[in-house]
Amino acid sequence: MHYMQPRGGWIELICGSMFSGKTEELVRRVRRAEIARQRVQVFKPSLDDRYSTDHVWSHSGVHCEAESITSASQIAGLLRPDTTVVAIDEAQFLDASVADVAGTLADRGLRVICAGLDLDFRGEPFGPMPLLMAMAEMVDKLHAICVVCGAPASRTQRLINGTPASYIDPVIMVGAEEVYEARCRICHDVPGRPNRE
Repeated sequence: MHYMQPRGGWIELICGSMFSGKTEELVRRVRRAEIARQRVQVFKPSLDDRYSTDHVWSHSGVHCEAESITSASQIAGLLRPDTTVVAIDEAQFLDASVADVAGTLADRGLRVICAGLDLDFRGEPFGPMPLLMAMAEMVDKLHAICVVCGAPASRTQRLINGTPASYIDPVIMVGAEEVYEARCRICHDVPGRPNRE
């Protein structure tokens, strides 16, 4: 998809299920900005320490350096004066103020690239992602492939010991023995989920 570059600053959001290529796309955009000799800073929640504390990593192994933060408000204090591009991976794990921080940076003329899961394992909006989606000038929703039927996958299935996680399980399970799969709407299963009429 081709976008006209907005004047001044703006927010780009890359969202989708797990295994859809969100981090890979974020790293691609960061590398292109660096090739253009733009000053880039990448941030990630310290909660996401699966591969590294000082890099963002895609499941396919694509990575770049990043600064770990515990809250979105830390970005302002860590921002270098010559930075023109700010990238934030796994934005769903940050507090709601990440939308305000992104908006403030864009208002100051910076390009802000955020990536994250738009839906949690229950299939419900995840953390600050709805706010970022509403505020962003550009939103790219990526899809994985459903491991059950091969359709485009927009959901993340959490499995615990091979069984779908229950609706009442915690949304974030750090260090848990769970496995995630990409699933389509039909194949996504959340036992105990309230029926939607």
